[in-house]
Amino acid sequence: MQAQVQIVGVPDPEAGRVRLLEAREELVELANAQDPKLVEFGGGVRDISVRVLGSRAGTYVVAHLHVDVRDAMGANAVNTMAEAVATRAGEIAGGRTLLRILTNKVDLRLSRARAVFDAEALGGNDVVDDIVHAATLAEVDPYRAATHNKGIMNGFSAVVLATGNDTRAVEAGAHSHSISPQGLYTSMSRFEKDAAGNVVGTLELPMPVGLVGGATKTHPVARAAISLLGVSSAAELAEIIVAVGLAQNFGAVRALATEGIQRGHMSLHARNIATTVGATADEVATVVARLIADKAVRVDHAENVLAELRAGR
Repeated sequence: MQAQVQIVGVPDPEAGRVRLLEAREELVELANAQDPKLVEFGGGVRDISVRVLGSRAGTYVVAHLHVDVRDAMGANAVNTMAEAVATRAGEIAGGRTLLRILTNKVDLRLSRARAVFDAEALGGNDVVDDIVHAATLAEVDPYRAATHNKGIMNGFSAVVLATGNDTRAVEAGAHSHSISPQGLYTSMSRFEKDAAGNVVGTLELPMPVGLVGGATKTHPVARAAISLLGVSSAAELAEIIVAVGLAQNFGAVRALATEGIQRGHMSLHARNIATTVGATADEVATVVARLIADKAVRVDHAENVLAELRAGR
């Protein structure tokens, strides 16, 4: 994880940057003193980097603490460290310290997933080509990328929430990582055709999740979810989450490239409507089948179908 310390009003910002780098050992020691337990477990500040950023309001010197948080998500640890070094960093740089807080752009904490989807199982070469075309549109078109990536987050957010981790932190990190060097919002995943004609899917994203601290350690449902997954490290949990996101994404792209996504959506919608109008467990399937066959997935029609079903008994 990284924490940022913003310093304003530095008269010589480039020299201020170098002064902070020269004081690296002092700042690392000061930050690590805030969390001796983390250091005991092999974590702590690993490096310091400094950036000079011009803006319409002035030039800022921004110091980054690069912190190995081990199996924690790490927000509290890095925020505490940033607070501890802020005053001294401002003195060294020669300016006034303002913000001192973590960044959710956690591009030093990446997790990856890769999968090969058999062409024959998918339905042949034409289906493979259409899946690749559908996924590639999301790489070049931000309108498609927004919905494509939302499908990935459907998978991510479910596991992150179930394990007591911070869904907003994960979402912020994933979306910020999806801005290309050219400034285009693009697809988080990539789908390609390999030499054997299969689809290869890959996903690489920041994944700031933990197993210790916060709700993950104390909430009984989160603890049950962690136990069910059988994970023993934050890195392992992160890899599972990314794998779920890739699987969720592939399922959606395959549906879009073949039967269309609406078929599955309308089936689920019909089931929800059947339940809403009072269909019992043994009536739902019949009502759903009729709604879909009539192409009238509406509450009023569901009420009529259910009344007819019960009247015919």
